[in-house]
Amino acid sequence: MTSTPVSSQSDPHELPDVTHVTVSVLGGTGEQGRGLALRFARAGHQVVIGSRSAERAQEIASDMGERVSGATNEDAAQAGDVVIVAVPWDGHRDLLESLAEPLAGKIVIDCVNPLGFDKQGAFSLPVDEGSAAQQAASVLPQSRVVAAFHHISAVLLLDDSVESIDTDVVVLGDDREATDLVQALAGRIPGIRGVYGGRLRNAGQVEAWTANLISMNRRYKAHAGVRITDV
Repeated sequence: MTSTPVSSQSDPHELPDVTHVTVSVLGGTGEQGRGLALRFARAGHQVVIGSRSAERAQEIASDMGERVSGATNEDAAQAGDVVIVAVPWDGHRDLLESLAEPLAGKIVIDCVNPLGFDKQGAFSLPVDEGSAAQQAASVLPQSRVVAAFHHISAVLLLDDSVESIDTDVVVLGDDREATDLVQALAGRIPGIRGVYGGRLRNAGQVEAWTANLISMNRRYKAHAGVRITDV
């Protein structure tokens, strides 16, 4: 698949209408996946959460309202217009390789952070391809891979008392139409703004920055996010 060339826009803030986009979340029973599913459902989207166990996904979905359904990861990949990958890093490659066919032609949003943890805290893990998002692109050559949603606290996403989440989402990719759509999708969650952050080759430092945020959150007992100024 050839990517859409990056070209100048008359207004980079002009984004597409994503009101009717169906969102699937692979790994939707984990905290990050569950939180994103909940917020998109509240924003009016139909959401399908995927899991290795359809029964587990359906159980989680039953507590999230009528806009959310549960399925296997494969069925969720088939159902979504846009598919978010929110699985643990150690299962990332194997899962995506197994879903290359149902994900072909779709916008795939990778929000996986390759991190390790020891007594000193979180740290970034090396990835042969450069980042989790680049690994996704290498095993999904027929998909339109975008990196986004790395820095949002799952605690805030899942907290019913939090109406607006004060953070920006850095969106990276080689297909401008796809990154515009993901920026617009991010903006469907109150308080959040999607900001274009460059080509997919720059995703590694964005994923790694999550380790710094985890350290901040532990130090200050907070749920820190990121704001980009002057754009």
